[in-house]
Amino acid sequence: MVNQTYDVVIVGSGAAGAMAALRAADTGLKVVILEKTAKFGGTSATSGGVMWIPGHGMDGNADDTPDQALDYLGAVIKAPVNRQRLAAYVHQAPKMLDFLRSTGVQPIAAAWPDYFPDAPGARADRSVIFPTFDGRELGDNRYWLMREQYNRFKLFGRYAMDLTETFSLMMQQKGWRFTAARMIARYWSDFGTRRIGPRDRRFTQGAALMGAVYKQVFDRGVELKLQTGLDELVVDDTGRVSGVIARCHGRRLLIAARHGVVLAAGGFEWNQALRDRFYPVPGLTRHSSTPEDANRGEALIAAEQIGADTEHTDQGWWIPTTTFPTPGASNFHEIHQAAFDVGRPWSVCVNRTGKRFVNEATGYDSFGQAMVEDHLKTGANIPCWLIFDAKFRQKFSAGGLMPTAHTPEQRVPIDWWDRYVWRAPTIAALAEKIGVPADTLQATVSAMNEYARTGIDTEFGRGGNVYDRFFGDPTVTPNPNLGPIDVAPFYAVPINNGDLGTKGGVRCDERARVLDRQGRPVENLYAAGNCAGSPFGDCYPGAGGTIGPAMTFGFIAANDIAARTGNQRGEG
Repeated sequence: MVNQTYDVVIVGSGAAGAMAALRAADTGLKVVILEKTAKFGGTSATSGGVMWIPGHGMDGNADDTPDQALDYLGAVIKAPVNRQRLAAYVHQAPKMLDFLRSTGVQPIAAAWPDYFPDAPGARADRSVIFPTFDGRELGDNRYWLMREQYNRFKLFGRYAMDLTETFSLMMQQKGWRFTAARMIARYWSDFGTRRIGPRDRRFTQGAALMGAVYKQVFDRGVELKLQTGLDELVVDDTGRVSGVIARCHGRRLLIAARHGVVLAAGGFEWNQALRDRFYPVPGLTRHSSTPEDANRGEALIAAEQIGADTEHTDQGWWIPTTTFPTPGASNFHEIHQAAFDVGRPWSVCVNRTGKRFVNEATGYDSFGQAMVEDHLKTGANIPCWLIFDAKFRQKFSAGGLMPTAHTPEQRVPIDWWDRYVWRAPTIAALAEKIGVPADTLQATVSAMNEYARTGIDTEFGRGGNVYDRFFGDPTVTPNPNLGPIDVAPFYAVPINNGDLGTKGGVRCDERARVLDRQGRPVENLYAAGNCAGSPFGDCYPGAGGTIGPAMTFGFIAANDIAARTGNQRGEG
């Protein structure tokens, strides 16, 4: 017995699902979004909220052509990919952004270098971000129901930070104390919101993007069902996907889809069995930096059960992470991203033999790929170690260990020492504590100190390109990514191969249609976001390389459904 019927059923409420819903509803289709958790917005709402959009045309990007973008992608992607799907992304992404702008969501161009800045066709202007959004504009108390960002995206775990504020505080730029004071004053002067609850009504970064998009989604009458997760895809006698069986508080619901089901439920990074099945070095679910236990691959499993093919499932959107106790609750832990920490001056990363294995300032996905490659070769990575001195400790974070300006030594919880962060008066003593050969680690540090003096890393070229230097310290010369590791005490923090989700999932074509194992489209079934194979294969081309394709293929899926039903509006 059918419980409800819609034109389009969307599984997942992150960026891909939100865009598919917005576009489909804008064409006049009746749409529902199913979200298995009690909060909407998905992983996207907890992210930096950046989209990588070649040819977006804003602020000097007008000369960025599709051919230039495809040349760049062709140079940096190493795995076999569907070139038609890749071309569809490059051509449709600017159209998706134009549509988003037409609804009232206003992107901002960001000066952010591509992650392979020396490759042909690379640029420093393809990423876009979104301005702060007032969460109260969502109405109907939905402000409280959007997934909240992690503490790592807030000052003192409370005050929302936009990207400009984040970098100001992270780098202790001139005036950073004033920036912090202004953020705190702004929060406490919001008397109306403070009377209701502690959440900052200023939605920033990923929450800014998702808040602005969901305002438009709700304005178009899209229905959102929370705590309603996918169990099965329903297939009729002709092989057409006609709906889903969902589960809400133990009750099974049959929800019919007249014209299409869009899978947008994220990847499988929180499913250890799938990690063990697909990854060459599986890693642990708890090292992921996505919402805990959220993305378990239900959409991938359901699609495989009806014959869908998969691709790129051996790849993740890697990012180095650290694990530290939750403040005030030492039996529980938080995952902290260390994407930029590992490439700061006065530090080095080594495997458990004490040797370097990568340019630490490279893109975080490339860092993770290097961890996997080194572990397969040596068995002595994952975790690796971030080694740093007192100068680094004074200025920079090391994952969840904040700089001394925020957390002086006496405020570091006593149970952290020699369990989450190690400290010693010499490099040799530190090596003994963490079980790394002392002679090898000392030789590595000595080599880094020489590179700092000359400004040239002869091993891995750290600080040798514009991307590295973008996140270096401009006050350090001659290389902003290199500084001598020579002021005691010395510290070590273990670095895990975390992720921002999985790159692999169901295989799709250029129209976002799910393909079966014979390469044929499964009628009425679409996928976008991390539950679909990335158009980039094994590559992370630039900031926003996850959300850009997620929203673009959500847009493409909605256009294809609308075209089949005669509801198409505007250019697709």
